[in-house]
Amino acid sequence: MKPVQIRNLTIGCGRPKICVPIVERTKEEILSFAEKITQSKADMVEWRADWYESVMEPDKVYEVLVDLRNILKDMPLLFTFRTLQEGGERAIEQAAYRELNCNVCKSGMTDLVDIELFSGEDTVKEIMKTAHEYKAYGVISSHDFEKTPSEKELIYRLDSMQKLGADIAKIAVMPQKKKDVLTLLSATEEVTTKGIGIPVITISMGSYGSISRISGEIFGSAVTFGTVEKSSAPGQFDAGKLFEILECIHQNG
Repeated sequence: MKPVQIRNLTIGCGRPKICVPIVERTKEEILSFAEKITQSKADMVEWRADWYESVMEPDKVYEVLVDLRNILKDMPLLFTFRTLQEGGERAIEQAAYRELNCNVCKSGMTDLVDIELFSGEDTVKEIMKTAHEYKAYGVISSHDFEKTPSEKELIYRLDSMQKLGADIAKIAVMPQKKKDVLTLLSATEEVTTKGIGIPVITISMGSYGSISRISGEIFGSAVTFGTVEKSSAPGQFDAGKLFEILECIHQNG
């Protein structure tokens, strides 16, 4: 696997990197929260723009991105519009989704952009192409807040993401039973051991899945999501506590 170097952060080697999401609705709240994240143990930031009240106004999105870049300095920024069907805050037409993500890439203000696998092959390829043209990385993702697909299906999705040109592949699923967590971890170990060429992020959500958020260095997940006051998905740990656990595992590995 080839690690991804983003500013001063290397994703895909060492301990899993900690990403803290911003899930605020106004510009002022977003920027204030970003300041708090810079004082935490986070390695990178995800702006969950589907929460932003003015996300469909390009000029206002750009203004927030510029201000975020100034606040975060060299801390990598991941831009994400999570659609309603994958657990996000709002629905969006495919054309608008494509335009929003491409415009964000063109702004030069984000380091990574999240692209949902099921937005369609043409949409994924267009956003990936735009991201690379403007020196950003693409995280192709798939989320299921209801269940955990089979191990075969999880592996298939991760493989599909790589074939579509992902720089990083991400899957988050909901376990209905404890064995579902093992399914997710087994799929992660399978693809990383057999030589997938890109870093992967795999998450089992909820209380059952909490172990998946701290075991990435063992099973192969390169990034985990933590909190600073607010969470974006069930089962996330406080970033400070998460850092301590990950460091302990890393030092004893």
